[in-house]
Amino acid sequence: MKEKTKENVYTAFVGEAKAYFRLLAYAEKAEEEEVPQIALLFRAIAEAERVHAARNLSLVKDMIVKDTDTNLKNSFKREKSISENEYPDFISVAEQEGEQAAALIFSQARDAEAIHSKLYERAIYDVIKDIVKAYHVCQVCGYVTDKEAPDKCPICGAIKDKFKTIAPPEKP
Repeated sequence: MKEKTKENVYTAFVGEAKAYFRLLAYAEKAEEEEVPQIALLFRAIAEAERVHAARNLSLVKDMIVKDTDTNLKNSFKREKSISENEYPDFISVAEQEGEQAAALIFSQARDAEAIHSKLYERAIYDVIKDIVKAYHVCQVCGYVTDKEAPDKCPICGAIKDKFKTIAPPEKP
């Protein structure tokens, strides 16, 4: 694929992925406002946007997805950079502007991203490569653990019920 088209396909992928989540938020709002048909419309079009994102991704997958070792290293670098560089800047601006809710969300995300980078780092050094076990993800702040879900999230304080388990598929 030629370079400019590849850039456009990647841009379309990002836009469609964003549209998917934006439309799901619109659907939630429509449900809150008790407009179920509009909520369904938003959900249906969100699903269509997900399809578009997936199709665009399939065209540029080689640009984004490499071998597992490279994917781990790239993910580690991204998470580390985001937690150490981007989120601190976001937090600073939010605090300067008196946006405490944003500062809290950014702070919790920064801390969760730091944990993510540590999980990737362990994977890079083959600490977990031959182990297949579940992860538990806090649905409030994004904290991830490969241990038992805690009674209370160490980042945001959410209770154990707020954790989603990501487990290996069951064998038939």
